[in-house]
Amino acid sequence: MLTRSSADDTPELNFPFSEPPPSGTVKEVAPGILWTRIALPFRLNHVNIYLIEDGDGWAVLDTGISNQPTRDAWEALLAGPLAGRRLTRLIVTHFHPDHIGLAGWLCERFGLPLLTSQTCYLGCINISLSPNALEAKPYQDFYRRHGMSDETAKLVATQGNGYLRMVTPLPPTFRRLVAGDVLMLGGRPFEVMSGDGHASEQIMLYLREENVFLGSDQVLAKITPNVSVWAVDPDGDPLGLYLRSLAQIADTIPEGALVLPGHQLPFYGLQQRCLELAAHHHERCAMIAHACADGAKSVAELVPVIFHRPLDPHQLSFAFSEVHAHVNYMIGRGEIAWERPDAEMMRVKTL
Repeated sequence: MLTRSSADDTPELNFPFSEPPPSGTVKEVAPGILWTRIALPFRLNHVNIYLIEDGDGWAVLDTGISNQPTRDAWEALLAGPLAGRRLTRLIVTHFHPDHIGLAGWLCERFGLPLLTSQTCYLGCINISLSPNALEAKPYQDFYRRHGMSDETAKLVATQGNGYLRMVTPLPPTFRRLVAGDVLMLGGRPFEVMSGDGHASEQIMLYLREENVFLGSDQVLAKITPNVSVWAVDPDGDPLGLYLRSLAQIADTIPEGALVLPGHQLPFYGLQQRCLELAAHHHERCAMIAHACADGAKSVAELVPVIFHRPLDPHQLSFAFSEVHAHVNYMIGRGEIAWERPDAEMMRVKTL
């Protein structure tokens, strides 16, 4: 269970590495674990890649997106700091393009087995087979009923096509990783954990003997991972799942763990950061409750309550879906309710 510390005993996050490794280089962050960074053409302009010593080679954790600069970065790493040792297997934490995008190419290029969760594998396959699924009328109607403009609804409906441009086809087989498994890498036992909210069944690894936690995107030092409701699961509670995952992580992993995240810098202070992330989302819920006290609001009308800067249609689609996650969480807790669930335009009200 997460409990807030008093102001006097709240520790600060500690960053043992002040800078990331320069492009094309690696940095040892724990015995037998290397860190490299690969650029992304987005506002979040990088993804962290980890290489874990695995016998006579390196097991790879995550990949970067599928584009030529990422392929070039991998070729340069293997001709440079990783020269002389093979890649042994590929572990993918979740199905977002910056983590799984080059998995198919890496597996084929280097003959690697793919290890990931079933949800990750099937989620990627599903989008690849049906990239236009969200164009169906029931899905677009869902977004419009909650106040999304036609322009943004159409953008959300075609996101699968953008996904395909960033992801290579996966290999036809994979090894399933499940929470509770122990994955042996280089003779060391890595405990498999999984979390939800940001991505279903996102894989995380914990090396207990070194107190090292490879947390993917679940716990980041300076930003909050996106937690969104999507039209295929309109009444889902991804925020509730995310908060539950944070509590489980904080309860499972001892103080003093080195956190190796999917983005930004490695850090110490996992329990504190879990508290901060939970508090951030509860503050957003309070903002929504305050706004609805003045009258019922649609999800779209609540977006500027949370996001104060102008948003382009792409940013708006994610902001809308994240606000919806807070709305569904609050409905589940009995804090707000739909004013008229059968209305053409749905709005929530305080109770």
